[in-house]
Amino acid sequence: MPNTNTDTCVSFVYEVSCFDLLTDSEKEMIDKTSVLVNYKKGETICKQGSFASHIMYIEKGLVKVYLEGSIKNLILTITPKHNLLGLQALYEGNNTFLYSISTYTESSVRLIDVQVFKKLLRQNPAFGFRVINILNESTAQSYGRFLSLTQKQLHGRLADILLCLSRRIFKSDAFDLPLSRSDLSDLTSMSTESVIRIMKDFKDDGIIEINNKSVALLDIPRLTRISEKG
Repeated sequence: MPNTNTDTCVSFVYEVSCFDLLTDSEKEMIDKTSVLVNYKKGETICKQGSFASHIMYIEKGLVKVYLEGSIKNLILTITPKHNLLGLQALYEGNNTFLYSISTYTESSVRLIDVQVFKKLLRQNPAFGFRVINILNESTAQSYGRFLSLTQKQLHGRLADILLCLSRRIFKSDAFDLPLSRSDLSDLTSMSTESVIRIMKDFKDDGIIEINNKSVALLDIPRLTRISEKG
């Protein structure tokens, strides 16, 4: 049985504050060497295997980070604003992105030159230490995420996703869901048909309410028990 103390949420929300640790001249360096790009819903921000020239900071919007498979994609995280992406491409000997990123909603992303970012890591220890913490927390959460995907049954996996969206992304028991049933399928490593069936089970049991794209969690204690039992 999965460890219920493990963080199995698909969303890693760190609310990055590492830039506060930069000096004024270092902040100016980022301003001069970065560019803010606006993306429409469904646009690709970076492609798995492409040249990693920038670190990305999400100023607005919601994106998905995923591994591309020959049959099915695996969504690693759903990431909202105020988070860094692309840090995993920073290790020596690598110069490509390890995953793809695309938008769920209209998004604004600041692209920071990767060489400038590395320079700041080397010259500002406090900044570098904070970035290491971000990476470590993200890695620890990934362990819990894969525990959920490999050990929990279908109802537990979908309960995890709904609770995560409520608690971390929308911070509300009711929200408009920008994800398709296909996206939920990729998130839970189950078929689209299974997602539709289990969503209907939750609705029929009075656990959630669905109205077009709107979802309301009606019985969070029960949904939490389903998540914990897997």
